[in-house]
Amino acid sequence: MGFVNTTPRTLTLAQFDALPDDGMRHELLDGRLLVTPGPKEEHQRAAGVCNLRLVMASPDDMEVFFAPFDFRPNDRTSLQPDLMVFRYEDVERDQQRRTLVLAVEILSPSNRSTDLIKKRHAYEKACVASYWIFDPYLSVLTVLELADGQYTERTFKGDEMFAAEQPFPVRIVPDELARRVNGSA
Repeated sequence: MGFVNTTPRTLTLAQFDALPDDGMRHELLDGRLLVTPGPKEEHQRAAGVCNLRLVMASPDDMEVFFAPFDFRPNDRTSLQPDLMVFRYEDVERDQQRRTLVLAVEILSPSNRSTDLIKKRHAYEKACVASYWIFDPYLSVLTVLELADGQYTERTFKGDEMFAAEQPFPVRIVPDELARRVNGSA
């Protein structure tokens, strides 16, 4: 099941905020409603391990959050990356004014094209400094970092270590996020 646009028109943030809770994940991208089912085991495992790594490495001036928590870069977009890092000074600000320094998306069969294409452009346009996309099924981490207003891309597979410098130093190994250690899943 992919993302579904359940309305033929675009929505405002006020209309989006008034939607009833139906147990699905709702996001708004350029006024278009995106709805996805709850995440699967592989997704949750990877998000949990990545969250732990980020929290353990984060300095006092950074705050790590996990979905559902909205990032609202403009008046027509409300995204919920699986994990996100804000500067601590921005956490209490109005959602439209927060500076997101890292967005992490864990791919699921239902969100693959949206995370790889649509959200990539949305985060790039919002000047999110780093965007990590992890595929738990292939054990591949794609790292996008903003340089001169555009993302540059690096890929790490299996047991290759990504030594992040931004938003803070942390080491990420795709197989560890997918719990593929010594060939086991």
